[in-house]
Amino acid sequence: MSQSDFFVVIPARYSSTRLPGKPLQDIGGKTMIQRVYEQAKKSHAQKVLVATDDVRIAEVVKNFGGEFCMTRVDHTSGTDRIQEVVALQGWSDQTLVVNVQGDEPLIPPAVINQVANNLAQHREAGMSTLCEAITDIQVFMDPNAVKVVFDQQGYALYFSRAPIPWPRDAFKQKRDELPNLHPAYRHIGIYAYRARFLHQFMTWPPATLEQTESLEQLRALANGIRLHVAEACEEVPGGVDTPEDLQQVRNRLSHP
Repeated sequence: MSQSDFFVVIPARYSSTRLPGKPLQDIGGKTMIQRVYEQAKKSHAQKVLVATDDVRIAEVVKNFGGEFCMTRVDHTSGTDRIQEVVALQGWSDQTLVVNVQGDEPLIPPAVINQVANNLAQHREAGMSTLCEAITDIQVFMDPNAVKVVFDQQGYALYFSRAPIPWPRDAFKQKRDELPNLHPAYRHIGIYAYRARFLHQFMTWPPATLEQTESLEQLRALANGIRLHVAEACEEVPGGVDTPEDLQQVRNRLSHP
């Protein structure tokens, strides 16, 4: 795989309804944001920045030797926050920027490289992302597991919380398991963007599809942006949304 120059931006908010102060939660003697930052630094990124609107997070990042960028408090999404960082840093329109979620302390560096390289190699795409095969019927039916369908060139056709594609004939016979070779994929929430696309994205109002599914990436598809999708080269552990998730990560790191 050829290497491409790219930057990583890690959006990090202090407030979280299910886990307040999430980026500063302790995981084996380090804050979550430090663990995410250290994983990102193991990638081939030229620069890693934490984008935050909270001085508590900024102070922690500064203390462990990381770089950060203070952003506005009124952003409604991580994409908005990343676009502000791109503008503040003065990065060119062709710059590749990878969005690594601030609650992914186990994110493999290889998938950060992968999503950036995929975007570099697909010049028609404005953004790229990753997925993994679904083999469990419960995951397929779960609206919290976002599904993605893509074409033969790897460009996204649609993202949905619904179980797609629907195996009509197989489910007529049996609906408690997925048929063999069923092409169902769960979206993994890591993105690479071209800086130019981020500036465009900010000018578009939320799309009807986006609001219906509560999936921001549908705004890009609704506006004709090509979005490249590939299977992740390594397993990507789940992020931390709840106290239970946090404990699972702590257990995993204490018993590797």
